[in-house]
Amino acid sequence: MAESEYNVSVPHMNSLLQMDPYLKPFENDVQRRYGLFKKQLTLLEEAEGGFDQFTRSYKSYGVQRMPDNSLVFKEWAPAAEALFLTGDFNGWDNFSHPYTKKEFGKWELHIPPKEDKTPAVTHNSKLKVVVHTRAGERLYRISPWAKYVTRHEKSVIYDWVHWDPPQPYIHKHPRPQKPRSLRIYESHVGIASPEGKVASYSNFTHNVLPRIKDLGYNCIQLMAIMEHAYYASFGYQVTSFFAASSRFGTPEELKELIDVAHSLGIIVLLDAVHSHASKNTEDGLNQFDGSDSCFFHSGPRGEHSLWDSKLFNYSSWEVLRFLLSNLRWWLEEYRFDGFRFDGVTSMLYHHHGIGSGFSGDYAEYFGLQVDEDALVYLMLANHILHTLYEDCITIAEEVSGMPNLCCPVQEGGLGFDYRLAMAIPDKWIQILKEFKDEDWDMGNIVHTMTNRRYGEKCIAYAESHDQALVGDKTLAFWLMDKEMYTSMSALIPMNSVIDRGIQLHKMIRLLTHSLGGEGYLNFMGNEFGHPEWLDFPRVGNNESYHYARRQFNLVDTDRLRYWQLYAFDRDMNRTEDKYGWLAAPPANISVKHQGDKVIVFERANVIFIFNFHPTNSYSSYRVAVGPPGKYKIKLDSDGIQYGGHGRLDHNTEFFTEPMEFKNLPNSMLVYIPCRTAIVLVNEEIDYCY
Repeated sequence: MAESEYNVSVPHMNSLLQMDPYLKPFENDVQRRYGLFKKQLTLLEEAEGGFDQFTRSYKSYGVQRMPDNSLVFKEWAPAAEALFLTGDFNGWDNFSHPYTKKEFGKWELHIPPKEDKTPAVTHNSKLKVVVHTRAGERLYRISPWAKYVTRHEKSVIYDWVHWDPPQPYIHKHPRPQKPRSLRIYESHVGIASPEGKVASYSNFTHNVLPRIKDLGYNCIQLMAIMEHAYYASFGYQVTSFFAASSRFGTPEELKELIDVAHSLGIIVLLDAVHSHASKNTEDGLNQFDGSDSCFFHSGPRGEHSLWDSKLFNYSSWEVLRFLLSNLRWWLEEYRFDGFRFDGVTSMLYHHHGIGSGFSGDYAEYFGLQVDEDALVYLMLANHILHTLYEDCITIAEEVSGMPNLCCPVQEGGLGFDYRLAMAIPDKWIQILKEFKDEDWDMGNIVHTMTNRRYGEKCIAYAESHDQALVGDKTLAFWLMDKEMYTSMSALIPMNSVIDRGIQLHKMIRLLTHSLGGEGYLNFMGNEFGHPEWLDFPRVGNNESYHYARRQFNLVDTDRLRYWQLYAFDRDMNRTEDKYGWLAAPPANISVKHQGDKVIVFERANVIFIFNFHPTNSYSSYRVAVGPPGKYKIKLDSDGIQYGGHGRLDHNTEFFTEPMEFKNLPNSMLVYIPCRTAIVLVNEEIDYCY
């Protein structure tokens, strides 16, 4: 069919243009992109019987056990001259089990069961694909669809291990309901222990999940699950896309982790890396069939110069099959509840964001610099995920500010549910590095917190794993630095550095939580001010695990002030859970006073007051409110239990006066101590949300 036949109208384009009138000059571009998306959907229908069947390709590729225990092996290797299967099952004979060549670069091999009717390849035995190239080379490869790969202690290369347990894990608990307010605990299984070693799925299930539940987070974002040969890549150089990382345990143990999280009412998102892949050949996707393309673009277009990795060819039918089936696999097999898509900016542009400072000019988001194959892939992924799984959540890590990223596909958007508010952590680091407390710009802080497109939901965070990595410092370390080693005892009075650090740590988090988005994210350990930085074992640090761990033991005693920060984070989340400000429309800001260093706003009928002044307290500060009535303190960062000074009496009742102030009908007088954040709620309002 001619492409013009796919210039279909976007069903709800008017909604998009009403929400973002700046897109009006680019209406034809949005229309064309939607047409390309519809074209792919139609082709899927015609060639594969629809996306439901297409995205189940993990049930036909790789290795499949049939009801009679025969085994079917299937690969896509278009440039190969011949394929053979070798492994423990045939004494590593390189020629005894040849694949048969099929059309479109496919290869298949059928192995009947043994005489005793058991499968010819047993559970936990090793396999390799032997690829003969047209140049006469013999290559040893892991199936791209391998579901489990392991590495022997002394080996560099991973082995493909046939995973077919006699008693597979059976999920016991239903998926929790999709939360209206998303409170995300960003986690890495391997570092989730105070011990200097690679921690396990089992450790996370039994020791970390209860902490996450106690803290009030309702969502876990799991990093570094897709198998990656290089531990220090933080999981971002993926080698086996269908394999859960074996360094943490078995697939069944990961399934148990997710099942137990579901039993606690916590959903689990996977950090999905579809933006690039490891360059590894023997245990990665690279040169699987001996060519420099296969899953990737050939030549320079297939190389990411900064990441030293390979870039997918999103226009390839078989790459679409592989990546879309990969998403389906993680949802079906492991029961993940959604994805955080890594590196979306790199996918969206041919320049991959390298050397591009985006100004916000909409012309930057359209035109030849946009990789529309990748863009259509993301539209397809979101459309398919949300059609098959109504409650699936997708989050984009995207820095360019691409408009309509988080608008439904039917409006001409890319279909993500949320985008990460990546400017917020950068702003906090900049403020702490460059400005004295008295020079903090309240207007600029509020602008950074609220600078998001209407109708596009954002995940706000004060810091994530990026800020914890070696070369940077966590907020706690920027605030308190070396004093954390000697002065965090709760048995001695706070010195000025610790006092300032503890108060600002809480205020920064609450302001980000309440003003910065429609979801909130915290990286594991940072909630209690985890000291130091994060660094994986590598040659440069003598393979040390000292910084590749989370010292949860620091909060297991009330003798250290880490416990006070933990308690505040817990109560902040629990307060949000009750009043639901993340699910509410954006805040109504009434005060951002530069001289007083005060910010006041209302969201979800909850009043938030922040006094960032280092020394000035205000005995009778007039605060504007909407609904009249009696207000009481529900959370205050100055509480003794949070390492504060206990200057506020929670029995105090604040009564509104019908005195118009800051364009609101009512107001009241409030005592605001220096360096304190206060949350006030109206006793006469039903806050069921």
